[in-house]
Amino acid sequence: MERNLREIQKNLTSIEEEHSMLQKQMEQRDGVIFLKEECCQKRRVGDDQTLTVQDEDLTMEECAGPLPFPVWQEMFDDIHPVSVTLDVETANQRLEVSEDRKSVRRIRTRRDLPDTGKRFTVGVSVLGSEGFTSGRHYWEVEVAGNRRWSLGVAVESVERKKWVALKPATGVWTIGRGGDRLFVNGSSESRLPAGPIPGRVGVYLSYESGRISFYSADTKSHLHTFTGNNFTGKLYPFFWTWDENKWLRICSGSAPDLQRVGSQDWRQERGSGAVGQKPH
Repeated sequence: MERNLREIQKNLTSIEEEHSMLQKQMEQRDGVIFLKEECCQKRRVGDDQTLTVQDEDLTMEECAGPLPFPVWQEMFDDIHPVSVTLDVETANQRLEVSEDRKSVRRIRTRRDLPDTGKRFTVGVSVLGSEGFTSGRHYWEVEVAGNRRWSLGVAVESVERKKWVALKPATGVWTIGRGGDRLFVNGSSESRLPAGPIPGRVGVYLSYESGRISFYSADTKSHLHTFTGNNFTGKLYPFFWTWDENKWLRICSGSAPDLQRVGSQDWRQERGSGAVGQKPH
């Protein structure tokens, strides 16, 4: 009995130390280190044990990858994948919106459209039809083939009748592409670290925590997160494009490719020992 008690105490001490270490990492908001270590720990857990990714311990904003499928699946369990459509009344005159309101492209000819209070008359921009005042929401946009775009979120009161820089100070949180580089539209434009240019970009809004994150849906990897925001009004999906006749296409409202990634693929990946590879 004494040996058993000592063993239990030893295990409890080990658990407390690990919990303390994870708490420190969370406080430092070093999501990359935390998630990589947590993923490694998840892979070490035996089939007879389950490691659950709890919202208070691991949030999608801290996601960096590429990640194994089950981690993505758990993170999306209580996130709202939304089916975004475009608000044609906000579209600049040089933008053409598809009939299903899922795609937009810049055209050469300026269309003769009424100048409503909602329409962007200078910036080649368009907003989503529905805004958000709470919750966590995710959507994806296919950008392959378009070399000049910006995507993200904008406040309802964003300037629409004159040119403004796309940055948080003006109520716009975006990343974009210009030629062969990806960049963040922050207080000053900054280039993202070198890596494959995504063909599909995921946008994630966590309203209450004041975060907007961007992901490469191709590699399931994190691109950038805006933090420290105190949202008070309605936020809308935001789209800007300059590459003529190149579409930006909003993907379905399902979680990112999760329907196409089956458990059999995950079992095959585990069997091959490929840690952190993208599921087929």
